Amino acid sequence: MDSILNAARKFNERHERLKKHVHTAWRVPLPKWGRVVMGCIYFSIPVVGGWNVMQWAIGRAHDSIGEKGEKLRIKDVQGIGDQTVFNGETKRIGAGGVGMGVKLAVSDEHDQERSKKMLAKMLRKAKKQKLKREAERKEEQSLSAEVTEG
Repeated sequence: MDSILNAARKFNERHERLKKHVHTAWRVPLPKWGRVVMGCIYFSIPVVGGWNVMQWAIGRAHDSIGEKGEKLRIKDVQGIGDQTVFNGETKRIGAGGVGMGVKLAVSDEHDQERSKKMLAKMLRKAKKQKLKREAERKEEQSLSAEVTEG
């Protein structure tokens, strides 16, 4: 374990010496265009490196599963929507099923009708409150106008 720590410490010391040498011995004031070019280079290195890593990963994926998944053992999607397959048995997932949960993506006609009614009721209530606030505001304005006139 000590040899690994010593190797890491030695690497870090050498790296720090190299950084100091590069940033002090070679330091030349750059003109504006030089700073722009260096900024582009510093920006492009991780982008190009990331692109190469992605290409490598795509190649590895094609080697293991095939370009379009032809090497997969199970090629069909099992369980769509709120259904899944556990040990060969189809079970529901979500509200009322495994893990419980909320009905969001899959709901029956009764749930949809109930949601529409609740939304309509909420919108009617909001409209009544808005009309009431507007009427109160108009009444206050008329009272303040009477006070200023009188």
